[in-house]
Amino acid sequence: MGVRRFTRLTNAFSKKFENHCHMVAIYHAYYNFCRVHQTLRVTPAMEAGLASHVWTIEELVRVLEIRAEAA
Repeated sequence: MGVRRFTRLTNAFSKKFENHCHMVAIYHAYYNFCRVHQTLRVTPAMEAGLASHVWTIEELVRVLEIRAEAA
């Protein structure tokens, strides 16, 4: 339910496959680095040792911009 782009009968439905792939990548990054999970009490990235703090949305966007410039 967190991603309405998978549901065809909504305004957020991705008509282009490329846009859908980008949205899924951004959602997974947010889910793993920014969202604190109730059972873990930390993010999955922190639990796995990939991050030392909960990322803000600004940090996530900055990383995405750097990746886009490098490509």
